[in-house]
Amino acid sequence: MRRLRPLPILILALATAFGSPVLAQDAALGANVDSLINYAKTRNPEYAAMQAEAEASGERVTPAGALPDPKFRTELRDITRMGEQSATLAPNRVGSTRYLLMQDIPWFGKRDLKREIAELEAEGAKGRALGTWADIAGRIKVNFAQLYYVHRNEQLTREILDLMTRLEKIARVRYAGGLAAQQDVIRAQVEQTTLRDELIALEAERRQLHARLNALLARPGHAPLAAPSQLRPLPAPARLDYVALEERVRARNPQLFTDESRIRAAEKTRDLTYKNRYPDFTLGVSPTQYRNEVKEWELMLEMNIPLQQSSRRAQERESESMLNAARARKEATANQVLSELSESLAGIEAARQTENLLSNSLLPQTELTFQAAIAGYETGKVDFATLLDAQRQIRQARQNLIKTQAEAQMRLAEIERLLGEDL
Repeated sequence: MRRLRPLPILILALATAFGSPVLAQDAALGANVDSLINYAKTRNPEYAAMQAEAEASGERVTPAGALPDPKFRTELRDITRMGEQSATLAPNRVGSTRYLLMQDIPWFGKRDLKREIAELEAEGAKGRALGTWADIAGRIKVNFAQLYYVHRNEQLTREILDLMTRLEKIARVRYAGGLAAQQDVIRAQVEQTTLRDELIALEAERRQLHARLNALLARPGHAPLAAPSQLRPLPAPARLDYVALEERVRARNPQLFTDESRIRAAEKTRDLTYKNRYPDFTLGVSPTQYRNEVKEWELMLEMNIPLQQSSRRAQERESESMLNAARARKEATANQVLSELSESLAGIEAARQTENLLSNSLLPQTELTFQAAIAGYETGKVDFATLLDAQRQIRQARQNLIKTQAEAQMRLAEIERLLGEDL
């Protein structure tokens, strides 16, 4: 055998050492919702685009408040020297050369208003980026809760399928002994077929949810995800107080933050429109060259005359209307957001009470009923239809419990989307 070289072995060892955490991280992706959110925050292209737009808006602030570029003009006068020479473009051979350097200067305060408008528009772009991320994170949380429900429902269905297989064996034994009808065996087989059909539907739904989550993570739709292992704990009821959450929503909701930036930008735009009643200026300095010497200096002042009053009044009315529209839009957004907050709080409270009822009352009762039905069927005191009904009751109770837990998580995700942050 050839002797192994130490360098390739070292490279292989380093690759394994540094690659194993990445592989472990990818293998655990999807086990909990936090892993999905952390992965999406650095890779989701929609959020990356909104961040880039926010950065671009921030770069518009400096140009908005800057002076316009100065202008330079050159005039060659009497290029033939009263017909004494051929036409020339040499400044020292023409009759005179006039140089003009001009600078446009807006009316006092206009530059500051333009810069403030750009700053507020940049804040609005940041708010839109935050809103985009809140929406993406909310969709990840909702899809994860749905995937958890499908995964747990699939596990429950397989458990019930195993149970029905055992019940079929019991029915076969009783049928062989003449203690039960053949119909019991057939019913057990039909129930198993129904459960297998449900497993096919759950498998298809799980793949669809995988594709949705992978799209939010900027991964191929068929990329594997770990099975969801647990849901986040629900906040304590004291942290779900409507009054406290209303204040947080008004202060931190990305949509309201963006609408507030638009209102302030509209106010500054209105002020800038009224500033257009006053003229802008152009200052200039002009040396004149004769032959090889500069013998004359001129100063220039130019301004526009704001005579088109009807046009300016229309622009002012437009700015006032845009400001009113921005205020009304924020009020409409606040009403919608607070309505959704109230609805989600009611939903999460109902889910909490339903989960408590199912866990502490209904589920133990159905389990006792099922155990009693099995014992009764084995002794011939209960028919197979009663046993199937008890089995369906306990399965329905477990499904409702899982569904309620998933719905509570979806309501929590909606509240956090409205807040723009986790509770």
